[in-house]
Amino acid sequence: MTFQNSSDAPLASLSRALSARIALIYPDINPDILASKIVEAFWPDGTMRRKRARKAGNALWSQEDALLITYGNSLIDGKHKPLDLLHHFLGAQLKGVLNGVHILPFFPFTSDDGFAVSDYTSVNPQLGDWTDVGRIASDFKLMSDLVLNHVSSQGQWFNAYRQRQAPYDRFFFEGDPNDDLSAVVRPRTTPLLQEVETADGPRHVWCTFSHDQIDLDFRNPEVLLEFLRIIRLHVDNGVQIIRLDAVAFLWKEPGTSSIHMPQTHEIVKLIRMLCDFAVEPIILLTETNVPKAENLSYFGKQDEAHVIYNFPLPPLILHALLSGSATHLVEWQRTMPPAPLGCAYLNFTSSHDGIGMRPAEGLLSPEDQAAMIETVTKVGGRVSMRTLPSGDEAPYELNTTYFDALSEPFDGPDDHHIARFLCSQMIVMSLEGVPAFYIHSLLATPNDHDSVEKRGMNRAINRHRWNYDLLQEHLADPQSQHSVVLNAMRDRLKIRRKQIAFHPNATQFTLQTTDSRVFGLWRQSLDRKQSIFALHNVSAETVTLPAATLNLIADENWSDVLAPDDTIADEIVLAPYQCRWITNLSY
Repeated sequence: MTFQNSSDAPLASLSRALSARIALIYPDINPDILASKIVEAFWPDGTMRRKRARKAGNALWSQEDALLITYGNSLIDGKHKPLDLLHHFLGAQLKGVLNGVHILPFFPFTSDDGFAVSDYTSVNPQLGDWTDVGRIASDFKLMSDLVLNHVSSQGQWFNAYRQRQAPYDRFFFEGDPNDDLSAVVRPRTTPLLQEVETADGPRHVWCTFSHDQIDLDFRNPEVLLEFLRIIRLHVDNGVQIIRLDAVAFLWKEPGTSSIHMPQTHEIVKLIRMLCDFAVEPIILLTETNVPKAENLSYFGKQDEAHVIYNFPLPPLILHALLSGSATHLVEWQRTMPPAPLGCAYLNFTSSHDGIGMRPAEGLLSPEDQAAMIETVTKVGGRVSMRTLPSGDEAPYELNTTYFDALSEPFDGPDDHHIARFLCSQMIVMSLEGVPAFYIHSLLATPNDHDSVEKRGMNRAINRHRWNYDLLQEHLADPQSQHSVVLNAMRDRLKIRRKQIAFHPNATQFTLQTTDSRVFGLWRQSLDRKQSIFALHNVSAETVTLPAATLNLIADENWSDVLAPDDTIADEIVLAPYQCRWITNLSY
């Protein structure tokens, strides 16, 4: 398929734009021919669907958007398919509360809880099938993982590579032990190269993450084409959000850092271009657990990711609530730019991984980080390390549930555990962007030490699999921590989704309250009708603020949508870890 002689100007424009992008990625390949192959891979039925690219704007999301993050088998009972249990849980507990769900890799795999994919085209039969995925997608916006940096060493692709079968004989990135790899940035401590036997003799393949996760070689455009076909498969099965996993490591060159390479950004831009031409609303999310400036680069010039993770949030919120001071959180938030038009942040405190420490570099001092590590490990958490180019090791992430990480502050045990945890989640709800909540945060799941011992990996501590019958018993008990937290989160999210000032792109300013114990934000709706002052007391002390601090407009009626019976007078009182949403217009 080609548009070189097409009388349809918009489609010819897409072809030209693709060719220009291809020339930057693959300068030695005929860009027009590859552009035609790309269109055919993404639209195999020959229909372009949209005649013009979707314009940048804020219509892809609203204040009603909030996501659940979960594994397909976070809920099990030994009788029903886990995806059916998840669908039931979503409908019974979260309908009208959250409207989206990120199901972590639900494909056949061999390790890393799904991120060593052995077959991208089918659903793991232990979870269910595409029909089960489709049922969830019919009721909730569905996010799927595109694990495009690497595949399983035991999958069909790599087995064909070892037999030197085309086209897979050119699918994987090979290295040379004599290459200068000292500058390569990696999140793991295992050797980068792995020697494997092939039909042509031994080869050394690149393994950024583990020796069961073999890196693909995107210098071969056939690899890109294959992943475009996979995206189409996901979209045809109801997926609306594509998460580009570990995308920062996509393009490699010995002698460089092999992270955030220019070709990587160009590939993201190419995928974004296709998504914007699709008739389906496809949102592209990049997963880049790196320091701020590197992470922000994936917005590009409004032509890369629609959404990026707000990775500094988990460690900064954790530090604020453990120390009782929002100083570092405020300093960071004051320097954060608003997301560009047509883009948004994904705000979260917890996910299937640990609490990343790399995004805290330059934001928290080594002493601050050491205090966090000491406190979190004291209450049962663990620490995973990464290898620096020098060969030394540094903390990569804290492995813990976020609920247990907030068991006690730096000062020692107290009676505010649940209030402290809820404050952390309220900060996520208040910030510019789309909020996302890991299932084990919603359920106040404690650290799973048994899984760590059984599975031999630190990350298992935060990947508990609930027996669904037992979970429902806990949720039916109004005194259980699981019920208390879930009900409180449900109540707050129901209120939040009605407030237009919480649109992901509504105006935001960080307040200067002169009290380091308070993290405050001002949000204003896109139509400027509603303002919300979101105040969060991150300490175990009662804080009193003069109402004049907020500069409330005198001729408007102000109330707290979380406590509508409270009167907003000359002083605003915040109990330990209390959050208030003070607004001029309640919904």
